Amino acid sequence: VQLQASGGGSVQAGGSLRLSCAASGVTFSSYTMGWFRQAPGKEREFVGVISASGATTYYHNAVKGRFTISRDDAKNTVHLTMNSLKLEDTAVYYCAATRNVNIVVASRVYDYWGQGTLVTVSS
Repeated sequence: VQLQASGGGSVQAGGSLRLSCAASGVTFSSYTMGWFRQAPGKEREFVGVISASGATTYYHNAVKGRFTISRDDAKNTVHLTMNSLKLEDTAVYYCAATRNVNIVVASRVYDYWGQGTLVTVSS
């Protein structure tokens, strides 16, 4: 099973980025997909999650209204669209997959992880 995250980069505050996570070796449509991030010197934190069906999403309060998760099961890909980026959004962003059918925010429940992609927001 492989998860390949991409799309990170440098952006000015207020800008937008779209991260992608491509999965292989799994029945993608059976997996709930989450996004996490880890800022320098901080612990990894939950960002958002989309259910296996795509019908349900849930976000950390810090990103609610600015970030959107979507999935394309035909392409085995999940996206994290980030708008109105803030300096505090700077972090390495990770995608993760779990077969748990519930909306999951705890990282320990996720079975597979991508390698991370760096997002840097500057003023």
